[in-house]
Amino acid sequence: MLRQLRPRASLFQQPSRLIAAATAASQQSRLYSIQANAASDVKAQDIDPSKLTITKTTTPKELLPANELVFGRTFTDHMLSLEWTASTGWLPPRITPYQNLSLDPASCVFHYAFECFEGMKAYKDSAGRVRLFRPTKNMARMNKSSARIALPTFDSSAMINLISQFAQLEERFIPDERGYSLYLRPTMIGTQRTLGVGPPGSALLYVIASPVGPYYPTGFKAVSLEATDYAVRAWPGGVGDKKLGANYAPCILPQLEAAKRGFHQNLWLFGEEEYVTEVGTMNMFVAIKNKETGQKELLTAPLDGTILEGVTRDSVLSLAREKLAPEGWIITERKYTMPELSEAANEGRLLEAFGAGTAAIVSPVRNISWRGNLVDCGLKPEEEAGEIALRMKEWIEARQYGDEEHEWSYVVPK
Repeated sequence: MLRQLRPRASLFQQPSRLIAAATAASQQSRLYSIQANAASDVKAQDIDPSKLTITKTTTPKELLPANELVFGRTFTDHMLSLEWTASTGWLPPRITPYQNLSLDPASCVFHYAFECFEGMKAYKDSAGRVRLFRPTKNMARMNKSSARIALPTFDSSAMINLISQFAQLEERFIPDERGYSLYLRPTMIGTQRTLGVGPPGSALLYVIASPVGPYYPTGFKAVSLEATDYAVRAWPGGVGDKKLGANYAPCILPQLEAAKRGFHQNLWLFGEEEYVTEVGTMNMFVAIKNKETGQKELLTAPLDGTILEGVTRDSVLSLAREKLAPEGWIITERKYTMPELSEAANEGRLLEAFGAGTAAIVSPVRNISWRGNLVDCGLKPEEEAGEIALRMKEWIEARQYGDEEHEWSYVVPK
């Protein structure tokens, strides 16, 4: 498989040239992920938003009271869908009433996990306008995910156009209250009817939407983590940096095991060094005082191919460089270990820790169970969130809801 991804000419290089090439490559920082091209090099028809057809439901749903919304349980009236075939490309997009899918039992998605997805939100600002938050990031990541599993890619701007029209059509489902939004779930699946293993000859890209409330409706609740080394979320050369459904199901059992022992989530460790990677399905951040200089440092794992390229992760890093760096903070993307965190906690240098993701924005961490001990993450008993987590949530929400006009906030045309 890896051999097929190399240029044909490289297969016939002289040994000396191969050794020289390998030496040069080893001098660069290694990325543990294949950077895939599109599923097909054939210039097929791309997405054309001008061909969108809309069929509205004749039985609109009643709106639930905002305080009764449960994440991912309530869905809007409609769905956006686009079919793709290898011979034609993308067929005209459709918005139709929300409905079941009809798929052949031999569809390749069921047998070989040809599936990827995105998680993004639409917000309503104080003027009643619908806004998307950094949708170009979501579309770029979805294209990377789909290409990695031989599914088709698409024009990002065209897809944002369609998602915007879909979100505007469903705007009545977005509560006006702060903290509420419309969760959007773009999903792509391989639909070819075959038990043969190969690139799908057909696919379906669809978007459904679910109105959601605040992740912490009564305010922050800091979580306790179990450092997990007996199960691995992602590994070098794998697909941990892609948003594939196949990455999520294997993580449920370790989460249930952690819950039996009284912990909310897993802190995924990797390797004999016990590198800290992610927390649950979120990117992990820690604020520490540097051991040598005493300078405050906001730290997260680098994008080495095992870490998901979180949109919230990127937002936290950008805001930290914009707002915390002038206050003297060091903003660092580097590998760090659980022993390093434990040492910082014992020396009083671990200031706070939090996860970052679309659902919660930030999720503060109170402690981490590791090797039979609880590593304290800096919160006082009466605190549920640290200073940096609170500020990040405030800064990000200001841009999501349009309180601060910024290029990250995309205003949906009416």
